[in-house]
Formats: sequence, C-alpha cells, structure tokens
Amino acid sequence: MAEGWVRSLYGDIMEAASAGIEKHGLDPKAVKVMAEVGINISGQQSKRIDELPSLEFDYVITLCDNARESCPLFPGEAELLHAGFPDPVELAKNIPDEDQKLVCYRRVRDEIASFIKNLPDLLKGPGEA
Repeated sequence: MAEGWVRSLYGDIMEAASAGIEKHGLDPKAVKVMAEVGINISGQQSKRIDELPSLEFDYVITLCDNARESCPLFPGEAELLHAGFPDPVELAKNIPDEDQKLVCYRRVRDEIASFIKNLPDLLKGPGEA
C-alpha cells in the first residue's frame, strides 16, 4: 500500500521500490481498499528484498517492526527510517465477516496515507526548508 501511495502522490519526485523479508503474494483486500481511494496497485508484485534491482537507495523505510528487526544492511549511504504500522492480515485474521476485515485494511491504509503525505517533510535534512 505504501508503494502505491508514494507512486500516486509523489511519482514525479520519488521512486518507490517496496519489498519484504518474505513473499506473500499481492493481497486482494489491499488491492480493493486502495482502489476505493483511486489507487490501482493490482500491477504491483510481492517481492523479497533480494529481488530488488541493484540500486543505491537514499532511504530505506521499514513499515513494520518485524521488517525493522530483520532488515538487511543496504550498501551505500541509505538513511534508515522506521514507521511501525500494524499488519492488516494479522488484524483481520480472526474476524469472520469480510466487510469487517476490510475495516482493518482501511485503517492501515489510512494510517500509511497519513505517513506518506508527510514523507517529504520527514526526508528533508537539517537546515532544509
């Protein structure tokens, strides 16, 4: 979801490359709740960090505590940032009603949106306006 938000809001000034420590496939519930806000992530793929192209990253942003704890070292001068969000899959796993599961996904979607909307200010270095 974060990659979709970055591409939608800042695709002209930022390049997002998302990956995790495990592959889980593209979650249809995530696709659905992002489509509700006009963002199509259906073409994105679940990938592992080692599947990313060999790029030098300016920033590596982890979005869950498990990723922060398991995140490998990145070569170069990447600045590491962390913003912890709950995993919507975990939030929804014991909820039998599909509509209520989507409530969990929407909550996380909106929390990530708020973070991404503030990202340019978070990435400015000291003394930058």
